[in-house]
Amino acid sequence: MRVWLAALLLTVSFSAQAVSRVVSLSPSLSEMVVELGAADLLVGRLEAGEPLPELAGVPSVGRYGQLDMERLLSLQPDLLLLWPGSVGVAQREQLRNLNIPTFTAEPASLDQLADQVEALAIALGRPQRGREQATQLRQRLAQLREQYRTDVPVRVFYQVWDQPLYTIGGGQIISDALAVCGASNMFDDLKLPAPQVGIESVLQRNPEVIIAGTQAQLDAWKAWPQIDAVKHGRLLLLADKGLERPSGQMLEATARLCEQLQR
Repeated sequence: MRVWLAALLLTVSFSAQAVSRVVSLSPSLSEMVVELGAADLLVGRLEAGEPLPELAGVPSVGRYGQLDMERLLSLQPDLLLLWPGSVGVAQREQLRNLNIPTFTAEPASLDQLADQVEALAIALGRPQRGREQATQLRQRLAQLREQYRTDVPVRVFYQVWDQPLYTIGGGQIISDALAVCGASNMFDDLKLPAPQVGIESVLQRNPEVIIAGTQAQLDAWKAWPQIDAVKHGRLLLLADKGLERPSGQMLEATARLCEQLQR
C-alpha cells in the first residue's frame, strides 16, 4: 500500500459498523463521493458555488470558513470529510473535540489525488469502485505525462487574484498539473498555498505564459509589453474551473489545460 494511502487511512477512526451518515466539509470531497456512487450517504455538505445535481438536495452546513456547528451536530454524522483549508483553525479544533471519525485529505499532487480516491472509497464502504477509479486516474495521468513531456518547461505565472495580486505556491496540486503539461509554476519556491506577490517580482521572473480567470485580469498585463507572455500574446484564459477543485474530474481539466498550453 502506498505511504500516502496509508497516511490517509490513519486519519479515520473506523468503527465495525459501516458509515451511513456522512457530512462533507469540502466541495471537492463532496464531488468525489458522488463519483464513487455514494451520494446516498451524504446528509450534509459545505456550500461552494453551483453543486452537482446529485448534491442539490443535501442540506447545507455552511460555507468556507463559516461552518454552522449546531446544524452539523443536528445531522448526527458518523463520518466527517475534511479539507483543512475549508474550515477555520478554531472550528477545526472544535471538530476534533467532538470525536467524530474524520477523513482528512489535502493532496499536493495528482498522484496523491488518485490515492485519496482509493482511500475515501474504503472509508465509504466502496473499495472496489475506488480501486477502479484510482486505476483509471493513474493510467490517464501516465498518458498525459508521456504526451506532454518536455525537456524545457514553459515558465507560467498562474494568477489567482488581481487586487492584491495572488498566485499559487510550491507544493500545490495545480503546480503539479502544470508540470504534467510540460510547464512550471515560476513561484513554486514560495511555500504559502496562495502567496501575495508584487508586479516587480513578476516582471523580474518574466513568465512565458500568464494564466488568469478573467479576460480583464489578462488585459491588465498588456501594460507591461516587455513580459515575454505579453510580447508573444500568450495570455491564457482559464475557463475550466475544474482545475481548482481536486476531485476525479481534475484529470480531464488538466488535459484541457495541456491542450491550451500546447496551442
